[in-house]
Amino acid sequence: MTTSSSLSNEQFAFLDLKPEVGVIVDEVHRGLSLEAKAISPKFFYDERGSELFDAITELPEYYVTRTEMALFEAHMEEIAAALEENICVIEYGSGSTKKIRRLLDVLKPEAYVPVDISGDYLLSNAQALLDDFPALKIFPVCADITQSFDLPVQVNELRPLGFYPGSSIGNFEPAQAVDFLRRVHVTLGQGGYFLVGVDAKKDISILEAAYDDAAGVTAQFNLNTLVHLNEKLGADFDLDHFEHFSRYNADQGCIQMFLKSTVAQQVNLVGKVISFAEGELLHTENSYKYAKEEFIALAQSAQFECLKSWQDSNQWFSLFLLRAC
Repeated sequence: MTTSSSLSNEQFAFLDLKPEVGVIVDEVHRGLSLEAKAISPKFFYDERGSELFDAITELPEYYVTRTEMALFEAHMEEIAAALEENICVIEYGSGSTKKIRRLLDVLKPEAYVPVDISGDYLLSNAQALLDDFPALKIFPVCADITQSFDLPVQVNELRPLGFYPGSSIGNFEPAQAVDFLRRVHVTLGQGGYFLVGVDAKKDISILEAAYDDAAGVTAQFNLNTLVHLNEKLGADFDLDHFEHFSRYNADQGCIQMFLKSTVAQQVNLVGKVISFAEGELLHTENSYKYAKEEFIALAQSAQFECLKSWQDSNQWFSLFLLRAC
């Protein structure tokens, strides 16, 4: 891992912990060497991918963001009352600032640490927040949230509140979600809080529409993964030969997204040639949906206790306030 700081003072410091390109290449090669080819959903998120996901959150089919925002509006004061003073908010996969702005307005934390793998997008959003919250200390960290990382030393004396909205935790396989929560536990430390949004199981037609919208924005978002790999790693994926495909897997309780090869083809990727058969699927994302009791059990297995939870009237989405035991 490399560390650099391009901006640094007592109120704003940027920490870059991105993995070396060679590490990324090895990971992508491993995924594309599997019998069922797969790449991590973290590769959605270059700057363009982050912008496309912001557009997805505004779509009529994508209920997740507006349902979660309504829960925040209804319960933010209660969330604030459950926390201690001298809070530092650590946002995992920070992306858009829409949700965090409301959290910062109500909680008024001492510091904010946004963590994201898309460095340029992260820094741009962090600087915009600094303009709007001039008293807030902001320490953006460019890092892969699926790996362990240390918090900036500037926040060591504050009480951490991890924040992971949007049901992004559903992108992990359940066992991987437990591993992720254990790493979060280590980062936050005993007594640290974790506020997490979790999508619930519901009618399949609602779920499938949310991941295959009529305007095709989700398809663009999925295909942009290949653009990202072409630009970052010098691959030569031809976007005209792949198409977006998604489905709900009822046995696993998750939406699955793929890129389908529309022709037999070969792709060059940093010294390796990857062959695709016509119709072959490249798995890009799972999005697991959890009943309230299922997620609480998952959190408990990672040594978190559930302090409070909230659901909307349709029971489509849940918020959980956890604490590291």
